[in-house]
Amino acid sequence: MTNQLGAPGVSRRTAAIRVFAGLTAAGAVVGALWAWLAPPIQGVVALTRSGDRVRAYLGNDSDHFFLGAFLQVGLLGVLAVVATVLVWQWRAHRGPVQVAALAGGMAAAAGVAAGVGAVLVHWRYGSIDVDAAPVSEGNRVHYVTEAPAVFFGHGPLVIAAGILLPAAVAALTYALLTASTSRDDLGAWPPVEYAGVYPPIPVAVAPATEAADRSAAPGTAS
Repeated sequence: MTNQLGAPGVSRRTAAIRVFAGLTAAGAVVGALWAWLAPPIQGVVALTRSGDRVRAYLGNDSDHFFLGAFLQVGLLGVLAVVATVLVWQWRAHRGPVQVAALAGGMAAAAGVAAGVGAVLVHWRYGSIDVDAAPVSEGNRVHYVTEAPAVFFGHGPLVIAAGILLPAAVAALTYALLTASTSRDDLGAWPPVEYAGVYPPIPVAVAPATEAADRSAAPGTAS
């Protein structure tokens, strides 16, 4: 198959910068969408008979911590797959530079989405101050609404995994697209043509066996 692709209008470096910048901007959109869709957590701050303030969640609302983080991962996963397919259509720049820009851009998109989403949900629902909750002997229960969680936890490894997972999804999708193409140069520019003739593979000749030697010896029955 001959590569009929013409020379690209932009350099490979410019294309990588555009991919990275576009994915970073898309991450901000994902963060805003997540802040709108993620369910909040309904809870209460109560005053016990001993005078202590305790905090609890209503029904199964504590599951919304997991649901909010899972929604963030799902949205970023969709962005990773769609962005990879779109970037793959930029045929002239297919190759390691493009996949590096794609993976780096998805990691940046995950970080921006997490930051934008966290800012918007805390602006929307505020922060809970248990000590400042208006509870008293006459009003022992105060209902609160807590912002959903962006990550599955607060540990550095959990946060790093949440940021790197979309980049891994994008890289895996790109690898599958690479494996599906019939050309070794991925159809990119500059084209690399192959004659289709490869050097012969030497085959080792096994030595004659004793049986063959006996059959060739004189006096052997035919």
